[in-house]
Amino acid sequence: MNAHERLDAPSPAARVATGPQADPALLTPRFPVVTIMGHVDHGKTTLLDKFRKTQVAAMEVGGITQHIGAFLVSLPSGEKITFLDTPGHAAFSAMRARGAQVTDIVVLVVAADDGVMKQTVESIQHAKEAQVPIVLAINKCDRTDADPEKVKKELLAYDVICEDYGGDVQAVHVSALTGDNLMALAEATIALAEMLELKADPTGPVEGTVIESFTDKGRGPVTTAIIQRGTLRKGSILVAGKSWAKVRLMFDENGKPLNEAYPSMPVGIIGWRDLPSAGDEILEVESEPRAREVVDWRKIEQKEEKGKDDLKIMEEKRKEHQEAYQKARAKYGSLHWKKRSYMKYLERKEQRPVKPKEKAEKDSNVLPIIIKGDVDGSVEAILNLLDTYDAPHECELQLVHFGLGDISENDVNFAETFDGVIYGFNVDAGKAIQQSAAQKGVKIKLHKIIYHLIEDLQEELSSRLPHRLEEYPIGEACILATFSVTEGKRKVPVAGCRVQKGQLEKQKKFKLIRNGQVIWKGSLTSLKHHKDDVSVIKSGMDCGLSLDDEKVELKVGDEVVCYEENEVPAKTSWDPGF
Repeated sequence: MNAHERLDAPSPAARVATGPQADPALLTPRFPVVTIMGHVDHGKTTLLDKFRKTQVAAMEVGGITQHIGAFLVSLPSGEKITFLDTPGHAAFSAMRARGAQVTDIVVLVVAADDGVMKQTVESIQHAKEAQVPIVLAINKCDRTDADPEKVKKELLAYDVICEDYGGDVQAVHVSALTGDNLMALAEATIALAEMLELKADPTGPVEGTVIESFTDKGRGPVTTAIIQRGTLRKGSILVAGKSWAKVRLMFDENGKPLNEAYPSMPVGIIGWRDLPSAGDEILEVESEPRAREVVDWRKIEQKEEKGKDDLKIMEEKRKEHQEAYQKARAKYGSLHWKKRSYMKYLERKEQRPVKPKEKAEKDSNVLPIIIKGDVDGSVEAILNLLDTYDAPHECELQLVHFGLGDISENDVNFAETFDGVIYGFNVDAGKAIQQSAAQKGVKIKLHKIIYHLIEDLQEELSSRLPHRLEEYPIGEACILATFSVTEGKRKVPVAGCRVQKGQLEKQKKFKLIRNGQVIWKGSLTSLKHHKDDVSVIKSGMDCGLSLDDEKVELKVGDEVVCYEENEVPAKTSWDPGF
């Protein structure tokens, strides 16, 4: 079954015309699609920068690639390579996986002074899952502490065996900074591509993959795609996910218009009715009515699947409630309690959702957020990070809305309604929007590096937590003797102590520690030096003291600690794994 046979619809008339399998005689050689993978800051973007002879690395914020880019590079030998520049940041693991699914060869970049890191291992796993061969680029070999042999040995543990060690993985020592040996890396990649005998049918119906998608103010939905079969031309009718397009304009990675795009070529496509998702398969259909029919059918299918999922979730919730109800019934056995509990359940079940703003006024331990991003892949990466949030007992995190494009008035109104915070990634908020947000008390937080956005979110979550009390010791004393004094008709236990550290201040708080365990906390009723009442006893001095609880037994060897309590801001325990 070829790709077009997967566009099934409910009737034979609604099926996509299934073109025949490509005739081997029609297959022609194509250039390789190569994915650059590796750990963050190991030099992937700088490596591509040298190949492209542009300054992409300098334009990247913080030197970190924020989303997938596709570039066609012409080498001095006349050969061509399409590079997918996948992000090295941990947050974009899903995008790296998507890149590996459309690539022919993976160039694994490992810094010679750093060695194998977490995202290096993830990249290897993505390449293996996609069954894609690897070329090893050991970068930063110009540094004095570079150790390429160490890198090769470390990779043995992950079944990446270089030719030096009897394997089939080519290893090239390079320096992206100085440009040393980059042509050797390109030649190694081309040589591997020749062995793979990469071919495609440029005459069949178009097939491809959406690498990235975003909305442009002037041009509408835009996608970057890799063509895998056929020749894409202006006017072609395409289907991707639950969107379709009549190609209005095509352009290359430099923004120059294209008339045709062949297999292995990266191409920007304008003309989409809606925005497809990164990773969606692109298929050509014969007409606009056919495209609408396929998209409508896919939407119906999705709705039906969602209905099934919702029913499944409802059934699971019903079972959970039933189990909880049975446990409570067995525990309490009270008819009154059972009736009250069941009525509360029905009340919750029938209750209409209240505005989160009203809820937040009752429970400040809730943080509603709105996410806006520049491209589909960036938003997906942020949402994947939000999925790791595992501290709802501290503060409930509510994702009330997400989307693409600059911050709009609707976003501000939405945030005002939900008493939420707007987080923007690589997007803008105009002056009028910011003024409107300020008037409505809505926070807008804009970031260009994803982990800065998450750090900001962690701070916002922490600000919603109640302050915690921290104890700061002021002085410590050891009980050397115990005795009692008569005050009126009662005997008061007294501890004879020597201050060993700091000082004891009568007005502060105290605790009594025995064998490492705190057995009392409170305040002193008296603090004396010899027979004189004092407010402070300093280190090295002897004193007598009595506690505000006369029932507490005092023993020789017990430790008396003088301390004060200060409120400090709490910090969320959520760790997204940076």
